Amino acid sequence: MIRDKGCGEIRESDIGSHISLAGWVFRRRDHGGLIFVDLRDRSGIVQVVFSPDVSSEAHKLAHDLRGEFVISVSGEVRRRPEGTENPALPTGMVEIYANNLKVLNEAMPLPFPMEEAAEASESLRFKYRYLDLRRPEMQQNLIIRHKTAKVIRDYLDEQGFLEIETPMLTKSTPEGARDYLVPSRLNPGHFFALPQSPQLFKQILMVSGMDRYFQIVKCFRDEDLRADRQPEFTQIDMEMSFAEKKDVFSIIETMLKIVFKDILNIELDLPFKRLSFKESMERFGNDKPDLRFGMELQEMADLAQNGSFKVFLDIIESGGRVKAINGKGMAGLSRKEIDMLTDEAKSFGAKGLAWIKVKNGFESPIAKFFTDEILKQMAQRLEAEEGDLMLFVADKENVVYNVLGRMRLELGKRLNLIQPGFKFVWIEDFPLLEWDDDEKRFAAMHHPFTSPFDEDIEKIFSLNIPESLTPNSKLSSIKAKAYDIVLNGYEIGGGSIRIHKKDVQKKMFEILGISDDEANMKFGFLLEALDYGAPPHGGIALGFDRLVMVMVGANSIRDVVAFPKTQKAVCLLSGAPSIVEPKQIKELHIKLDV
Repeated sequence: MIRDKGCGEIRESDIGSHISLAGWVFRRRDHGGLIFVDLRDRSGIVQVVFSPDVSSEAHKLAHDLRGEFVISVSGEVRRRPEGTENPALPTGMVEIYANNLKVLNEAMPLPFPMEEAAEASESLRFKYRYLDLRRPEMQQNLIIRHKTAKVIRDYLDEQGFLEIETPMLTKSTPEGARDYLVPSRLNPGHFFALPQSPQLFKQILMVSGMDRYFQIVKCFRDEDLRADRQPEFTQIDMEMSFAEKKDVFSIIETMLKIVFKDILNIELDLPFKRLSFKESMERFGNDKPDLRFGMELQEMADLAQNGSFKVFLDIIESGGRVKAINGKGMAGLSRKEIDMLTDEAKSFGAKGLAWIKVKNGFESPIAKFFTDEILKQMAQRLEAEEGDLMLFVADKENVVYNVLGRMRLELGKRLNLIQPGFKFVWIEDFPLLEWDDDEKRFAAMHHPFTSPFDEDIEKIFSLNIPESLTPNSKLSSIKAKAYDIVLNGYEIGGGSIRIHKKDVQKKMFEILGISDDEANMKFGFLLEALDYGAPPHGGIALGFDRLVMVMVGANSIRDVVAFPKTQKAVCLLSGAPSIVEPKQIKELHIKLDV
């Protein structure tokens, strides 16, 4: 063995021992007679002392050490002299006096100092990812990722789940994002698709009698990227036969409680809070609310209609909404600062932003349109006190939700209102369908295999579908047995109880405008399987990258993925995607038009 222990594993109990270590030179300090080297590996850092009194040869070699040289050393573990201890390090009470040094490999001058790597540009860190990953905080992220996966696997195994792999090369069934397509050399003109989710296969496994399935699996979506998205991502996928929503909730809540206790030593209170989709939209403006702070949206139309402000009255008359939030302590903003806030609201989709300062009464260009009594009622509803700023948006419902929901999050960060900790919430009672104005048809809010509420199934079959395909038909009121789990404002998982009867599934396809031929072409094997005794079943998929991201406090899933892609889906380390040899293209019977 080149080493007896990891660098970060040396303790006071090792004092007097002769130990061999290996790692990277993190820092070197030459104090004349003595040379100090901070030696680092995955386990941590330890101080190595090179003294001419212990080994003149090792001391001489140490003069030439530079950052990130790979070395091995051996020597005696000693207690640090009094006053030189470093309590910030687990190894801070000891040091190694080296009597032997060997340079295992040298390192070129670094593209960025390791101590300042976190400040380097993301593109530079991605290009030299192997250096970026040497940072203790990055290694800790991947260690937590590994441990979290292990805890989840052990728990699900104890609960009777089988880890079953599903195909990576499968059939293209584009219903969400674009598929990544893989041409088949043996079947010219035909393509596999990389799975966006194992959805169909996990339902087939339930028909197969596997009862409880899971896997921690790679999925692929060819979509525009952002901080919490990657073209390839990992999800904790699971499905249960003879299960209802409460069974899925119980499994997930207990699993997360164990994960947070074992990994972060944090106790979660069960059960998690539950909100209906409608309540979440009304109170927070979105279906992934951050519950770590207040500033909830409040209804103002009933009060606004008693005033004479024409903008509000026209919106209410046309069926729109008027809602507001309370900017705590923001009444001191200047007119220029409020104009900047208005521009921000417009960038979110608003036509404007109305405001009223609670400042020695009420101060605003629109205050004259309301009586003092109405203004007091507005302030009371928003719990606005002296020094607060009431912010109003009036528009179509979806615009009001989006603008105030985003402003709430921005102001929560800006005003330091967000409390530390972890707040989980289940969002349930989603609409089954949502109207697509561009396509002039209904689309599945989650996916086409989500079951309606039992009481709504009869309603679906009673409707004349061609006549019901309008935005305000009874179809818009049908609820889905769908649910999302949200953590600190991030949707970390979503699932549903599935349709397990063929006639209901075919009716769902009809509502979505999917013809019998198209349904058979895309999903024929599932429809056929439902004819052979499919049990009631349901499940969920948790975004593993996103869960770990929130757990470690990162701002992007790229910080918890070993080799991430950029926002243009490029791997700067390997150069992928890349041009391939013409021979390879020819073998696939493909002609390029670029």
